[in-house]
Amino acid sequence: MIRKKTLFYFAATGALFVLFAANLIFGAVSIPFGEVLRILSGGDTEHVAWQHIVLQSRFPQAITALLAGSSLAVSGLLLQTLFKNPLAGPSILGISDGANLGVALVMLFFGNSFNLFSVYSFSGSLAMIIAAFVGACIILGVIIYFSGKVAHAVMLLIIGIMVGYLASSVISILNYYSSADRVHAYVMWGMGNFSGVSNERLPFFIVCSAVGLFISILLVKPLNALLLGEMYAANLGVKVKRTRIIILLCTGLLTATATAFCGPISFIGLAVPHIARLLSGSSNHTILLPVTLLSGACVALLCNLFTVFPGTDSVLPLNAVTPIVGAPIIIYVIVNRKNIQYFN
Repeated sequence: MIRKKTLFYFAATGALFVLFAANLIFGAVSIPFGEVLRILSGGDTEHVAWQHIVLQSRFPQAITALLAGSSLAVSGLLLQTLFKNPLAGPSILGISDGANLGVALVMLFFGNSFNLFSVYSFSGSLAMIIAAFVGACIILGVIIYFSGKVAHAVMLLIIGIMVGYLASSVISILNYYSSADRVHAYVMWGMGNFSGVSNERLPFFIVCSAVGLFISILLVKPLNALLLGEMYAANLGVKVKRTRIIILLCTGLLTATATAFCGPISFIGLAVPHIARLLSGSSNHTILLPVTLLSGACVALLCNLFTVFPGTDSVLPLNAVTPIVGAPIIIYVIVNRKNIQYFN
């Protein structure tokens, strides 16, 4: 059993490296693998354009896809365990809607750039990242406040859905009163992409994602206890309310970071935990969490690969590709729910 598990992790890690390398090689311009290795190792190359493509575009984009996919997948797993709902995802608590609202305020109300105290000027892209992060954190604060008022997780889930509806309503009003070019810009952002993280912003993105993923690893034992129910978890010494708040904070950090930098990415957080359960055949988070993390990274890299047609300049929106992977998984889960091990 241990040998089988080790082989599985080696295979998953190998698939991750292959997909990461494919993201560096394939694209609108195909670059030989040897040239990619030479560029990454700092060697000289005659193709300056290739060096710019690999170092300034494809490498940060691949790192972003890897971390965003892992973050959204782990967020989905945490929420599905917390609410014991296999169809829960990162957007279920309105956190993604809060990020969307922050971006909508910048793009639809303030325009593509704004000044802070008329001294510090932010570019449009940085303003959107800050606004998305602040919007997600505000919604997260509201949810954490209500988590102390509501005893049952299902009631908190309903409150999260209602908060999400309120944020969506405000976004609809902003869309209605905005000009056509601003609405178009907002719609394009809403399609999602992994190319919005430059090398300058990559360290901040990596740190935020790594902190959230590290916290999720520390939650493995409490998550396994919650599988038995909140009363059993409390009898085992788990402080349920505090654990719930930590899970929400972790989920909020991971979701807010991914949404702020990459836009609202659909289906990865919802579908990947089910892929991990099918691959691992277990609901034990000691096994399930690492498999979910690796699966999320692989799926995101695969979707990013599918957005580009080699040899052409055509780039599909990310949210046009993720449902192709996620929707069949969700349909399979609904049809074969009895045959999949969830919360027992």
